[in-house]
Amino acid sequence: MINQLRAVLDWFLGKPKLPGDPIADALERYRDADADTLELTRRLVAVLRPQNRRDLAASERFQAMLDRLEADDGLRTAFRGHIVHFIATRRLVTFFTESGVLPGTGFFSEWWRILGSRLLPEVPDERRLKDCLHVIYDRASDWRWLEHIPAESSQRFWELIAPDEELRNIDWRGIQEQMLDAVLLLAHRVSGLGVESELMRASPNFDDDTPRFVALSAEALDFVNAFRAALNEPEQTPDDGSQLLVIADQCQDTLQRIRKRALTVGTSLHLSYLLTRSEQSLERLRDLAAILTAGQQSSTRDEAVQAWAEFAHAAFLAENRRNSLRFYLAQLSHLLAVRVTENAARSGEHYICESPADYGRMWRSAAGAGVLIGLMALLKIKAAALHAPLFGEAFMYSMIYGLGFVIIFLLGMTVATKQPAMTAQTLASLLGDLKLSRSADLERLVDVITAVSRSQLAAIGGNVMVALPVAIAVGFGLGFLVDLPPITVDKGAHLIADLDPLSWALPHAAIAGFYLFLSGLITGYFDNRAAYADIGPRLARLRWLRALFGQERAGRIGAYIQERLGGIMGNFLFGCMLGSTGVIGTILGLPLDIRHIAFASANLGYALVGFQFALPLKAIAWAAFGIAAIGFTNLAVSFTLALRTAMRARGVQFEHGGPLLKALWHRLRQQPRSFFLPPRQISADA
Repeated sequence: MINQLRAVLDWFLGKPKLPGDPIADALERYRDADADTLELTRRLVAVLRPQNRRDLAASERFQAMLDRLEADDGLRTAFRGHIVHFIATRRLVTFFTESGVLPGTGFFSEWWRILGSRLLPEVPDERRLKDCLHVIYDRASDWRWLEHIPAESSQRFWELIAPDEELRNIDWRGIQEQMLDAVLLLAHRVSGLGVESELMRASPNFDDDTPRFVALSAEALDFVNAFRAALNEPEQTPDDGSQLLVIADQCQDTLQRIRKRALTVGTSLHLSYLLTRSEQSLERLRDLAAILTAGQQSSTRDEAVQAWAEFAHAAFLAENRRNSLRFYLAQLSHLLAVRVTENAARSGEHYICESPADYGRMWRSAAGAGVLIGLMALLKIKAAALHAPLFGEAFMYSMIYGLGFVIIFLLGMTVATKQPAMTAQTLASLLGDLKLSRSADLERLVDVITAVSRSQLAAIGGNVMVALPVAIAVGFGLGFLVDLPPITVDKGAHLIADLDPLSWALPHAAIAGFYLFLSGLITGYFDNRAAYADIGPRLARLRWLRALFGQERAGRIGAYIQERLGGIMGNFLFGCMLGSTGVIGTILGLPLDIRHIAFASANLGYALVGFQFALPLKAIAWAAFGIAAIGFTNLAVSFTLALRTAMRARGVQFEHGGPLLKALWHRLRQQPRSFFLPPRQISADA
């Protein structure tokens, strides 16, 4: 009130207002005991928050706030009174049990809640601290600058808030009581997993571990009762929580064992959700037990403050990101992503040529695919000539591509552009296992990269060098049989124009590369699903299948489909994406289409037949360059996306780019042949 009267008097006397310190002005308002703490804190955060993307001084402003509080005892006391009383008078149980912990509503319910909050913001309940945080940190990007507040500064802030005498006052007792309630709720939540059917299914021996989960709830009740008795009678020694933490660790071990097994036998979104939420709940229970036990002992006050500071910092960040779809998916995607990319990595190992025999098999399988691709390209050209309705056109294109790729896969043939999405997973897995600071591991990685290089070149050579002559031969053959050119000059001109690297060819090749990346993930996902859902044994139990083929053959059919389900679905859906993109672009009025190196080479062959080879050499060379550029774009986009995804799924941080490039350059100078052809001999060790 005095400050307000002074401001009015200065205005009346016409005194110029000197530029003040925004942080000091925001802190001075805390001297008013009747002021609204929520509004005061919101204004203080607005001062500390970066004003734009170039403002990187939030940490410095936070330090300046701490310095001012430490320098003024009266201001510090007023500030502490506001903050501690505000926290103690809020409902804290939801903050302790939910902030930073996945909700119990399930994956898709939370997904829709987040999407709905983008359209209609939720109304905060200011009686709950969890909701008050959204009022104080009212921007979705506040976590970015909060994340860069040093841990020392955060601990220093809470030391100012909770000095020795404040750890025993009425407000702190209320906070402790709600912490104890939260411990009970978290323990009961985890104990409920003892009868969770999804975990029993994921772990055959889960029944043996059920007593651990039951015991957690009982031990938490004993801990809470003993702690409350010590609060009521200070001469009693409180429970140190050691037994509770031992049982929590046993439950954690069980969950970790299930998680590791899921990497082998498959997982699901629901299982990933259960495991993640349970592990977060156990971690939160440990945090609260550490804060309570340390705060009850005067000798460990610093440990209590540090434990609270670490917990509050993480919870504030998580609550601010509660409506972030990316953050939500990141919490769940690790287990499923690792499982999916592990399947793709195992598939990628088959695409790497280590020996001359492997190289020969790769070339032959790619050549076989080149023959079929040459025929598929002609089918697409003929389908386009029908001028069917858009839906019919998209359906025909999708079936030509999808069924063609499935046939290529089932016959054991290789499409060159399918390799990068698979081999990238293998490289990411290798990066996670090797220590590149050691020269032996670095050389091992260089060996794999050179093997990937020659394998990719063999597949490209097999596809392109066969698809092109097959297209020419088929074109001539059809022309001889029906005495009409299978490709008109206009269509040939259109096919040549599609290969122009200065047109939309390269963006369209990038779209195809993205689809190749997606097809790798789809393959891994369905491989995971087949293993997790026991698709093979379930197919073998179909009565009509057993009646047709007998029990033994039905079992073999089920095992065959389970082993190849990922490849079948990945190739078929990849073909559907290729076949429908152009039609979708027509409907939307956007320049959307795809370019694929193998089909581009076949189209060049058919264009040459349409022109009866009466094309200038310059035009042919420019089209050939376009095919090479399309192929490079296909491979680069799919490989980069797949490698990035696999490395993020495994948590791999690559920091040895310089030594790796140096080692690759050294290998290229010493053994350039190894990047193009396999070694002449393979040692027994290799």
